[in-house]
Amino acid sequence: MSAMQLQRAQELRLPSQAAMLYRESSVQHFWDTNKSTLVDAWAEWEKTQESLFLLNGSLFDKELREAVTQAWQDPSKELAVKDLLTEVAPDVYQLQLFDPTKLAELRAYLESAWNAQIPLRPPYGIALNRGGAMLDKRSEGCFAAPSFQAFYQEVLDVYMRPISRLLFPEIIGFDTQTFGFSINYKPTTDSSLRPHSDASAVTLNVNLNVPGEEFTGSSVDFYDQNTRQLVPLKFTPGSAMLHRGSVVHTAQPIRSGERTNFVMWLFGDRGQVPYPNIERPSIPASERWTEVHSVADSYAPF
Repeated sequence: MSAMQLQRAQELRLPSQAAMLYRESSVQHFWDTNKSTLVDAWAEWEKTQESLFLLNGSLFDKELREAVTQAWQDPSKELAVKDLLTEVAPDVYQLQLFDPTKLAELRAYLESAWNAQIPLRPPYGIALNRGGAMLDKRSEGCFAAPSFQAFYQEVLDVYMRPISRLLFPEIIGFDTQTFGFSINYKPTTDSSLRPHSDASAVTLNVNLNVPGEEFTGSSVDFYDQNTRQLVPLKFTPGSAMLHRGSVVHTAQPIRSGERTNFVMWLFGDRGQVPYPNIERPSIPASERWTEVHSVADSYAPF
């Protein structure tokens, strides 16, 4: 039955790019009607990919992985994690999330998925591009391969949430729900994003370019409220920017090459986020390095 679902999914005809951009009712109907087919298809696709690299903890930067593992075992040692973070703009931190030498394996996995001919929903507000997809199970048309979903949850639960609580303790209680998407920038399709803030408590934006996969332009500029200036930042392979969702930022036009990123959000139930200037509480480390057992709701920002 599932093998038939894979074939059925590959034979589906995506709504037009224009229909998806303008969110026509037929687009929602397409994803709702084919939801179970697509989920089953991704599970069957994964069974055909036994030769692919398995997504696991080796993808993470070694220093970060060791520091995070230590903090989970003994939260009092969390400063070893903080030492690996650099504040590059107000409420914006940079870190090395993935090991650059492992990114080729992750990208090979993703390339195989993009080539699977199973419909994927790109993020709203951008043109349909090959590298754009919803990642979270709450989003229809998401990349639902079981091993990817397990890896995606590891990024959020093991790394993103406790590190975010370490930097921004005021988000506790506003970090129970998740959201994510991938995006690909290149001069001929999606090349930039205008200034905006995110509907998140905190955002993790991680670059997936492999070493040597160069691009020009495409800096992410963050607005510094103190100086009223934009602070331009550029990604390197496997690096990430972690910031409060309320920080205004923009992706400048890419001039050459391509840039591929995962973007992940945390927020509270039904999309709740803390006030931008709320006072930051003092909380014990043990409250940061703890599992969250909230039930996932169905709210998706877009």
